[in-house]
Amino acid sequence: MGILYIVPTPVGNMEDMTLRAIRILKEVDLVLAEDTRTSGILLKHFDIKNHLQSHHKFNEHGTSAQVVERLLAGQNVALVSDAGTPGISDPGFFLVREAVRAGVEVQTLPGPTAFVPALVSSGLPCDRFCFEGFLPQKKGRQTRLESLKAEQRTMVFYESPYRLVKTLQQLAETFGEERQASVCREISKVHEESVRGTLGEVLAHFREHEPKGEIVVIVAGNDSKDNHSKTEIT
Repeated sequence: MGILYIVPTPVGNMEDMTLRAIRILKEVDLVLAEDTRTSGILLKHFDIKNHLQSHHKFNEHGTSAQVVERLLAGQNVALVSDAGTPGISDPGFFLVREAVRAGVEVQTLPGPTAFVPALVSSGLPCDRFCFEGFLPQKKGRQTRLESLKAEQRTMVFYESPYRLVKTLQQLAETFGEERQASVCREISKVHEESVRGTLGEVLAHFREHEPKGEIVVIVAGNDSKDNHSKTEIT
């Protein structure tokens, strides 16, 4: 029986690729990729010559059964997403679940994911936190926010630069403008930036400065005793 490897890939800096990840991608019988064009660039950068097969949210229900059959037949398969760790706001969960149900061994390599560095560098408590990923774009969005008003743990959200200002405004309206927050963008890239302060201050900053790149929003829990209130840009 083969092994399904979940392989994180860099969210920005190519140097974040681990030696083990490179070895696994070279050795497996098949590499499943969210976007074969994006992953093709990655493999070429590390001189990895292996077969790529498309595996994304629009076809994973159809391809997973075939992949599990290959694993049961003894082939080793690696799954990568465009950036970060598969399964974290990226395709991966469904295939892992089907592999586990079939008795296939699943190994997830440690490696890059956007929310961990954003959380740790936010200056907000990171001993207890909840990962919310992307909020619903329309239906259920406000209901989700209302359900988090009493959340005491630090909250982690992913957001598009095109919706960031709207999201920060909704967070401020729901949690209060004085709630502490940190917005980290372009993690591990040349123009990495963290904006810290109250939700009101961070919102004002991005109303004046158009956000770009991949974004992680960190919001203090309801009972946060953090008194840092001045916006800081690093």
